[in-house]
Amino acid sequence: MKTVATFYRFVHLPDCGDFRDRLEAECRSQEVCGMIILATEGLNATVSGPKPGVDAVLAFIRSDERFADMPHRECETDRDTFHRLRLVIRPEIVTLGDATVNPNDAVGEYVSPSDWNALISNPDVLLIDTRNDYEVELGTFEGAQNPNTAAFGEWDAFVREQLTQAKDRPVAMFCTGGIRCEKASAHLLKHGFEKVYHLQGGILNYLQQTPAEESKWEGECFVFDHRVSVTHGLQEGKSRVCFGCRWPLKPEHLDSPEYEPGVCCPSCAHTLTDEVRASRRERQRQQTLARERGDQHIGQQFETPEG
Repeated sequence: MKTVATFYRFVHLPDCGDFRDRLEAECRSQEVCGMIILATEGLNATVSGPKPGVDAVLAFIRSDERFADMPHRECETDRDTFHRLRLVIRPEIVTLGDATVNPNDAVGEYVSPSDWNALISNPDVLLIDTRNDYEVELGTFEGAQNPNTAAFGEWDAFVREQLTQAKDRPVAMFCTGGIRCEKASAHLLKHGFEKVYHLQGGILNYLQQTPAEESKWEGECFVFDHRVSVTHGLQEGKSRVCFGCRWPLKPEHLDSPEYEPGVCCPSCAHTLTDEVRASRRERQRQQTLARERGDQHIGQQFETPEG
């Protein structure tokens, strides 16, 4: 079994380059794989490996006082969630595209999972799913507004075009793990919104703490690794992903005649040229052969934590 851990923290990290080098050495020594994004505003990561190794990496990060109280979420899986390690430095750990918005300066009010249902049951509250449209496809909270964004960089336009007239309403937001909402809430505060709330720890924290019979969550939650989706208790869901276009697939999509594992799905089948279709079929054949030999075929990876 492998442990999968997700974590982030907005902190002032001007030495992110040096920190990356030391963190990479620790991850490799502990045989931990995954994707870690660093910027001067903090860190955002999903990693996987033997539990002792993941625990050691988390302890290493928390040994820096800036991350001392950084929370994380973890679950167990019998699959190799990641096959390699990547640590990258970017302008932002979750890309809004506005460097003047910094959650280290101000964010909205955190709402715990235990208080979330009461908040979003208030008809005066505007509930917004800040995730990308392909994530919303698999599940969301009942009554939530979908901004229909393909990337977080479109959030500013959504706010200007559709939310400007709602500045006097309470706004409650949620995302996968909480990171996107921290920046989205900072953005709304900057633009004059006063009552801004966001789900502490995101959907994952809610699903981990809230019994299914008390939940207002509908569907499954998309995650950025080979599990594809999780349900209550962070159990692996039934959804899969098209490795051609990376669109999430519900169980009913897998029964479509347009679905071909590793090649295409109902969302992209009609867009493929014969050359592309043949190339994907060959890749799928190589991956199948590698599995039969017991070898690792890296292929296409999930390499982007939330954001």
